Amino acid sequence: MGEYFAYDYTGAPFEQLGAAHLGALLVTFLLIVAGWRGRFSVGQRRRLRVGLAMVILVNEIFWHAWHAAYGLWSVRTLLPLNLCNLMVLCSVYTLLSKKQLAYEFTYLLGIPAAVQVLITPALGQYGFPHILFFQIFISHGGIIVAALYLTLGESMRPRSWGAVGRVAGLSILYALFIFGLNQVLGSNYLFLAYKPPAATLLDYLGPWPWYFLSMVAIGLALASLLYLPFWIKDRARLKEETVELNELKGTSDE
Repeated sequence: MGEYFAYDYTGAPFEQLGAAHLGALLVTFLLIVAGWRGRFSVGQRRRLRVGLAMVILVNEIFWHAWHAAYGLWSVRTLLPLNLCNLMVLCSVYTLLSKKQLAYEFTYLLGIPAAVQVLITPALGQYGFPHILFFQIFISHGGIIVAALYLTLGESMRPRSWGAVGRVAGLSILYALFIFGLNQVLGSNYLFLAYKPPAATLLDYLGPWPWYFLSMVAIGLALASLLYLPFWIKDRARLKEETVELNELKGTSDE
C-alpha cells in the first residue's frame, strides 16, 4: 500500500486521456449532475456544502503534507499562491460562507483554471492509482463541482458584467503583487517568471512575457463566456416583462 504514496513510484505513469484520466473526468461530470439534479432540503444543502468544503480542504492539506514528508516543501514553490491553489481555498470559503465576491472568483476564474489542469494534469510518473492522481482530480474537480453546485443547485450567479470586471481587475492586481514577490523569493508563482517544464496550454501562448498577456485575454474571454448565459437569460426576461407591461398599458388605455 505504501508504494501508492511513495515519491519514487514505480507504477505506470500518467497517461493523457487514458482510461484512468477519462474515468476521473467522468466522475467529476457525474458529481456535477448529481448536485444539479438532486432535491435537497435546506439542512441537507448546508451539510453538502460543509462536507464538500472539508473534502477539498483536507485534500489540499494532504498535498502540502505529502511534499513536507519528502522534504520537498518550500516557500519558493508551495505557498498557496498559484491560481488553482488559491481557487481551492476560495471554493472552500465560498461553500462555507456563500459570499458573492468569493463565488464570482470561484465561478468565473476557478472553472477555467481547473478545467485546464483537468485536461492537461502535470502528473508525470504518478499515474493511477498513486495518491497524487486522486489528489489532483479531487482538488481541481472540487473547484468545478463547488462552483457549479452553487450555481445550479443553490441558484447563485454573477449578477452583472461588473462581476467579470471585478474578477479581471483584482486578478491583474494580484498578478502584479505575485510578480514582485517572485523577484524577492526567486519563485515562479502563477508562472510569471517562466513556463512550467511540463507540457501545458501555455506552450501555445507565445514566449515570456507575452504569454501572460495571452493568459489575461483568454481568462477575460472565458469569464465573459461563463457569464453570457445569465446575460442572455436576463435580456429575455426583460423583453418578456416589457411586452407584458405594454400589454397591460394597452388594456388600461382602452
